[in-house]
Amino acid sequence: MRVEFGVLGPVTAWDEAGEPVALRGPRHRAVLARLIIARRRVVPVSVLVEDLWPDPPAGAVATVRSFVAALRRALEPGRAPRTPARLLVTEGPGYALRAGRDDVDAWRFEQALASVGTLPPRRAAEELDAALALWRGPAYAEFAEEPWARAERARLAELRLGTVERRAEALLALGRGTEAVSELDAHVTEHPWREDAWRLLALALYRDGRQGDALAVLRRARALLVEQLGVDPGPRLLRLEADVLAQAEHLEAGPDRDAQAAQSAQSAQPVQAEQVWARAATAYDRTVAPGARARLESTVGLLRDLAVTGGGGLTAAREHREAAVEAAEELGDAELTARVIGAYDVPAIWTRSDDPRLAARLVDAAERTLAGLPPGTHPAVRARLLATVALESRGSGARRADRAAREVEETARGLDDPALLAFALNGVFMQSFGRTGLAAQRDATGAELVAVSARNGLVSYEVLGHLIRLQARAGLGDFPGADTHAAAADRLAERHERPLVTVFTRWYAALRRDAVDAPSAPEAEAAYRDAAALLEDAGMPGLRHGLLPLALLCVRVRRSLPAPAGRAAEDTDWGPYAPWARPLVLLAEDRRDEAAAALRRAPDPPHDLLAEALWALTGHAAVALGDRETMRRAYRALAPAAGELAGAGSGLLTVGPVTDHLTALATALGHRP
Repeated sequence: MRVEFGVLGPVTAWDEAGEPVALRGPRHRAVLARLIIARRRVVPVSVLVEDLWPDPPAGAVATVRSFVAALRRALEPGRAPRTPARLLVTEGPGYALRAGRDDVDAWRFEQALASVGTLPPRRAAEELDAALALWRGPAYAEFAEEPWARAERARLAELRLGTVERRAEALLALGRGTEAVSELDAHVTEHPWREDAWRLLALALYRDGRQGDALAVLRRARALLVEQLGVDPGPRLLRLEADVLAQAEHLEAGPDRDAQAAQSAQSAQPVQAEQVWARAATAYDRTVAPGARARLESTVGLLRDLAVTGGGGLTAAREHREAAVEAAEELGDAELTARVIGAYDVPAIWTRSDDPRLAARLVDAAERTLAGLPPGTHPAVRARLLATVALESRGSGARRADRAAREVEETARGLDDPALLAFALNGVFMQSFGRTGLAAQRDATGAELVAVSARNGLVSYEVLGHLIRLQARAGLGDFPGADTHAAAADRLAERHERPLVTVFTRWYAALRRDAVDAPSAPEAEAAYRDAAALLEDAGMPGLRHGLLPLALLCVRVRRSLPAPAGRAAEDTDWGPYAPWARPLVLLAEDRRDEAAAALRRAPDPPHDLLAEALWALTGHAAVALGDRETMRRAYRALAPAAGELAGAGSGLLTVGPVTDHLTALATALGHRP
């Protein structure tokens, strides 16, 4: 049965027929609300107890479990006895609500806002109307006084107020200023500190032919801001007042101008930039014939920029990139195909592909194109194809990919081409995992990337260089050094609008807390769960899939705690890390024979950023099971990394010093480490 949840008003739930689900008492609803706020992440039972009672009574943990059991019965009435829950699940030390993205009204509201930015005014107004209609009252209405709900209620309330203003801007773009006036007048009365609302109200009045009223509103806003809040009006209000007095021409309604304004209501870019974009796009369409080959190359340049704008842009860029390559190959022009493939030089930091099928397709296309290039083709064209092979073969350990990386690096240095060298160094980084213990080598690659990029204005590659150095310094246990590169990456990301950088720096913060502050297991797990929330819409499935469970397993192994077992393990999606997690899970369930068989079946870990971590887990299981052959394999694999922290070279997680694992393996094998 599908269940929908409502938090934009009193907390409630509806079944498939739209009927309310009986959620029992206020504390049952509080548990549900707290889990929804966690956005599919686990909330430990201890946190639920603290949130529900200022002074928890005896038996509070058991009471919380009874609340959860009652909620499960209400939310999944058809679930057979003793079968695992699918919606409100037990995981690790607590519970998580695995609601779908469309099953919570607040989440649908946020998705609607994200989709409005590129819509024309009429569609934008309709979508914003529908989004505002989801609200039945203040968010989490009955929990207004609860500290655990305060930040989320404030965040959603701010989004709603901004949505009202975005809708008013769309109405202005549609020439419905009179309608906007009545709504904005009520809006500023209730929320007089919102300068943009005052600006829109004055603009709506001016366009309705009420210049005097517009000036009166602006002066009222000035008086209120100065007298009640002690702040001067911002530059947009002051500029509008001057424009109204001057009856500036640009204040008049105009479809093109208003469409751009409505679409950029929450954008940091000025309207002038939107106008430049629209005019340039129109000129391009008018000048470059449909079907012209130049369009393909221009498309790839656009996709390259799109890929760094956020998760949605990255996903879209991947999808359209494949189509662009296919279109180029169909034209039968090897040089054009080479340029289309090689122009997509988007920096890559993670060593597991987000789309292995597409990666293989691109490698095949690059190799076919290399074979078909005519004599006399510029070396840079060939080099970019080789760099693509090196990047898209990440984690494979393929010898051809390593050779490609070295060849393109040599070519780039010979041509004295900084952009090509940066692309080449990214490939060199991706192929620097032939064995464990190469963090220092990668640090040198990152340092050169930073230097080359900073000298030549290659911002995306400068960010990449800092992230590589962050990983390498963390792997070497130099957390002050890693901190420096995390801060540098964040500064560049903020200045140049690279939102995905935060995914890696926030994960690094969780790793740092785990490795340096030595918190309790629940505290470390909570930090990783908070970081994992950023992966939800980051467009990086190769990074996201299985990463959080692996990080939580590493937390437990470092603290000599058993792996998740029973229902918690069954509900866990280990993703690509299942072969190395399963032996430890079976050991935690005291199924030693099955654990030993699973360990024997586990392949060698792939050549990537998590190789040291996975070998450490393999060795840990081998010692527990007395598997001497696997112990020897793990020892040989980890020995070159003796000076590193296992897994920390990923910048994401750690299983502790490699030397600790080597010592345990050596002791179990009966020889000196």
